Amino acid sequence: MARRARHRRYQTLVQRVVDTLPDHVQGLLDNVAIVVADEPSTDQLRAADGTSHDDLFGLYQGIPQTDRGSGYSMVLPDRITIFLGPLERACASRADLEDEIRITILHELGHHLGLDEAGLEALGLA
Repeated sequence: MARRARHRRYQTLVQRVVDTLPDHVQGLLDNVAIVVADEPSTDQLRAADGTSHDDLFGLYQGIPQTDRGSGYSMVLPDRITIFLGPLERACASRADLEDEIRITILHELGHHLGLDEAGLEALGLA
């Protein structure tokens, strides 16, 4: 039960962060599910190309908008997963945690839009 309550608290926190994003940025999250997980799985770490367990705050899984062709339809939502454990270990305060969640969501949204790590770094999101 405590785990479920913790997830609900973090889902609420993540939603609050999303609600503070400008409307045009929130619109880019159409058909993107944002979920909360305790820790990245082995498969998620593999998908993150060697990112260490403690450094993976979030992960985008889906088809970037730049890779979608005319046949793109009737697909499940893309997914941004926010990992609580690594975030909690890296953040000293609730304010730091909220800031890092915001940065993580924007970083993963950049992947959804088709940006690579170099493009995200140029925007200050890497």
